Amino acid sequence: MIDLRLLRQFVAVAEEQHFHRAAARLHMSQPPLTAAIRRLEEQVGTLLVIRGHRTVGLTAAGQVLLVEARRTLQQAAHALDATREAAAGRSGRVRVAYVGSALYGRLPQLIRAFRRSHPQVLLELREATSRQQQNMLAKGEVDVGVLIPPIPSAPGLELQAFDTDALVIALPRVHPLAARPSVRMQDLAGEEFIAWPAAEGEGFHSHVMRQCVAAGFMPKVVQEAHGMHAVLSLVAVETGIAIVPASMAGFRDTEVCYRPVQSDDAHFSLSFCVRTDVDNPAVHAFMGSAGCT
Repeated sequence: MIDLRLLRQFVAVAEEQHFHRAAARLHMSQPPLTAAIRRLEEQVGTLLVIRGHRTVGLTAAGQVLLVEARRTLQQAAHALDATREAAAGRSGRVRVAYVGSALYGRLPQLIRAFRRSHPQVLLELREATSRQQQNMLAKGEVDVGVLIPPIPSAPGLELQAFDTDALVIALPRVHPLAARPSVRMQDLAGEEFIAWPAAEGEGFHSHVMRQCVAAGFMPKVVQEAHGMHAVLSLVAVETGIAIVPASMAGFRDTEVCYRPVQSDDAHFSLSFCVRTDVDNPAVHAFMGSAGCT
């Protein structure tokens, strides 16, 4: 294997066509450079340089080596640059899973900013429930989850706070409570609720249940739907009411009205979820862009 330093020295001699000028370009004295070219010729097994009184030329073999040496040095430089970019988190891939409501909060802004600041990082996005995200993280199918805590005991995973959102009541526009500017949780006792399965979003589901229990009732769930958009579509056709993130309040707002909840605890959190053994610099860069470590 030829030393890259020998190739650089050969290219300098070939381009300068003069040992003294090549030595000056390489910041070395001429005798070691002359010896290096001889050593290269010995390794290759043929004469590469035609030595004249004033200038240096190349043999046919030397001309071929010059083309290949330039290509090899360029590839080596590219390999080093790519390695440094990856180590600094400026290239690579980050696979992000998110709950649907996250797209109505900070996440879109973070995605746009990260893509601008890290254009060489491939950002792959997919929607998934909190439970699905835990499974995907455990299997190494995604790098970062954006979910609603808490999560069941999950060794090897850690949470970092990312965003918050308020809770609102989603009502059909013909519902009597829609005439009020805000709604107390107690006012919802006896109402028919639409919810999503606890298995799909345990954190959000349990938070809503706690709100209802604190108000003195258990919600009467008449329909479950997969995903927040499906829940709100059922509200729109007057199947029932729902407690949803305030960030969803623009969805089907000609058929659904959204009213604030009169409660100091009417909010919830979104968290990043990552593996504790994550060693992908691009993932750390993505988390850092959000103010996490």
